[in-house]
Amino acid sequence: MNDQGDAGQGEFIPHDMVSSGQLARPDEVLPDTLQLIPVNGRPYFPVLVQPIVVDQEPWGPGIERVAESAHKLLALSYSPFEEDDNYPRPDHVRDVGCVVRIHRLQQVKGHYQFIAQGIKRFRIREWVRREPPYVVRVEYFDKVPAEDENQLRAYAMSLIDVIKELMTLNPLYNEELKQYLSHFSPHDPGPLADFAAAITQASADELQDILETIPLLPRMEKVLMLINKELEVARLQSEINRQMQSEVNEQQREFFLRQQLKTIQKELGIAKDDRQADVEKFTERLEGLEVPAYVQERVDEEIDKLQVLEPSSAEYGVTRNYLDWVTAVPWGVTSEDNLDLVHARQILDRDHDGLADVKQRIVEFLALGAYRGEISGSILLLVGPPGVGKTSIGKSIAQALGREFYRLSLGGMRDEAEIKGHRRTYIGAMPGKLVQALKQVKTSNPVIMLDEIDKINSSFQGDPGSALLEVLDPEQNSEFLDHYLDLQVDLSKVLFVCTANQLDTIPGPLLDRMETIRLAGYLTEEKLLIAKHHLWPKLLSRAGVNKSRLRISDAALRKIIDGYAREAGVRNLEKQLGSVVRKAVVNLLENNKPVSVTGQQVEEYLGAPLFKKQSSQRDVGVVDGLAWTALGGTTLAVEATALQTGTRGFQQTGQLGDVMKESATIAYSYVTSNLRALGAEEHFFDKVTIHLHVPEGATPKDGPSAGVTMATALLSLARGERIKRPIAMTGELTLTGRMLPVGGIREKVIAAKRAGVKEIILPADNQRDYDEIPDDIRSGLDIHFAARYQDVARICFG
Repeated sequence: MNDQGDAGQGEFIPHDMVSSGQLARPDEVLPDTLQLIPVNGRPYFPVLVQPIVVDQEPWGPGIERVAESAHKLLALSYSPFEEDDNYPRPDHVRDVGCVVRIHRLQQVKGHYQFIAQGIKRFRIREWVRREPPYVVRVEYFDKVPAEDENQLRAYAMSLIDVIKELMTLNPLYNEELKQYLSHFSPHDPGPLADFAAAITQASADELQDILETIPLLPRMEKVLMLINKELEVARLQSEINRQMQSEVNEQQREFFLRQQLKTIQKELGIAKDDRQADVEKFTERLEGLEVPAYVQERVDEEIDKLQVLEPSSAEYGVTRNYLDWVTAVPWGVTSEDNLDLVHARQILDRDHDGLADVKQRIVEFLALGAYRGEISGSILLLVGPPGVGKTSIGKSIAQALGREFYRLSLGGMRDEAEIKGHRRTYIGAMPGKLVQALKQVKTSNPVIMLDEIDKINSSFQGDPGSALLEVLDPEQNSEFLDHYLDLQVDLSKVLFVCTANQLDTIPGPLLDRMETIRLAGYLTEEKLLIAKHHLWPKLLSRAGVNKSRLRISDAALRKIIDGYAREAGVRNLEKQLGSVVRKAVVNLLENNKPVSVTGQQVEEYLGAPLFKKQSSQRDVGVVDGLAWTALGGTTLAVEATALQTGTRGFQQTGQLGDVMKESATIAYSYVTSNLRALGAEEHFFDKVTIHLHVPEGATPKDGPSAGVTMATALLSLARGERIKRPIAMTGELTLTGRMLPVGGIREKVIAAKRAGVKEIILPADNQRDYDEIPDDIRSGLDIHFAARYQDVARICFG
């Protein structure tokens, strides 16, 4: 696009070059066919002489042709910038514009820069070329309707009076205003009106309206209204500056008086020593705070001790540090909560695409606080795979409430002193992280995020998980005792938001204190929206690349998601997009042309896809199961084959864990004891060794949810027929054929949908978990709920 200098700040035309908006040579005939460049900042007026900067692409060829012409005339017309376009389209260009003559044309780093001397208004009559560089056929406003001279003179004098007052209020325009008033008289009202409009900060649409108003009286009426608004703003700004200057002068006076007082005290020998200065500083910190009585009593005791200690003693340093921390805690200071649910929804929708059920849970949580009038004593636990937005949701909650935000990573923490602080008797002792957080945010009711709470370790130094039991218990944390302060700190007003990838490693008593919200992961469409609205703009901003210079199509994003970033979160997707941006920037520097990444070009940027398209495995003895991992759900093929060994046998491979081996044994026992009831030959397993395998043998696997899948693979082998249609299944199987519920239903359903499997078998007791899944995920799926394995066999082979 292009950039136009600030109105009123440019170099104005001398009076011998301009008269009534015309050139000094009135006999010069202006061409009716001109090159046109849209301006997107403000309309350009005939009285202006200002620098203009335009992009070399796509306007360079047109600029060069104008520079090589004899007249050097160019048409400028205002056009609002459309975000979806690289440049304004003809339909967006306003019909009325300004003819300018270009001077001092220079090419600088992919741009053209020149001085534009405004000449005359024009109206576009016809578009000769509708692709950049634009060419238009124009007509000029040579005949201006006659106006009442007395009215024109009155309006002109009013404009001059306002301009003169502006000159006294805002020195920024002083020289330009003086120069103009010395070159133009009130008898030349046309340029005066244009000049007055150009120096205002009016909107582009208002200025365009003035440019399109040809009769002088209506034009001057509109300009007078705009410049009077400008005068009111200048008066207000002048008053604000006067007040600020008065305050600054008062502060300077106070500073000089204090310096003089210090000098006098020093000369008289009554200057304060370090102890007195420290005592005054700590006392002043607590002024205006709602300090509990027991805290104030402890502070008074420590201050009395400080006043009798020598500053050079070690005990003085210990006491001073203690007072420094105690007085830095924001006792009784709270920020006001914003309990507007509409505002909360807007923040969550702005920062996150998808996760509709999670955002609804958070809004419901905030609604309870809004109904109660305050949000306190609440602990949220966000559980989900890496990269699904747990930390950013915590930040959004803080923004929605208008609270300060503090993030504390618990990953690898093994010392309980990190939570509860060290005793003052130790060298280098400090308060715990929670007190440090309160000091940093300067309020008693922040949102504190306890990140990676499932990765806390225990050691001989203590158990941080046990220390958190007091912190995360609303009945106890109002009297949280920090070992360093040895004072009770009220944490009941803090909103704690914890994050975890899995629940297995979180101690039961700690988990019992938190309200769990699960983030299962994103579907392809949700990832596509996140990439378009968040990841891609962030990467372009980080690289300093204009979005008009580097674009990526939806097809390319979809191909990256399916082939290179199939995990539940979007962290790897961001890495892949970052790789595309880096390689595209190389092309930008080498070719200096805008880059557009299409679906066919993805492999050129990222190489061969890491993932092949998932498809249902259908063969004799092969069945698709559904599994849960810390990274989200996945499909898992189970394979069974019979070895003609002459003896009965059963073996398993695929790095199966103990629980999964037990599930395989149960499946084998159940199927062999019920072959006739299940429609297979009764003695099929008598003289064969069954080999059961779960592919990707390098990956350890465990859990009970593959029991029904293993049984179906064995039954398929015994019946000698494959499953009739693509079906995925999950569920724990008992020796009596009952189907027991399993976890991770949402993640498994998403994995099946991602693999293109539309029919799923789930345990009947998991129907409640399935009903909680959002409708957009459940759409298009055919779900069977089975209470016994006979139901599964009927669905697969019936």
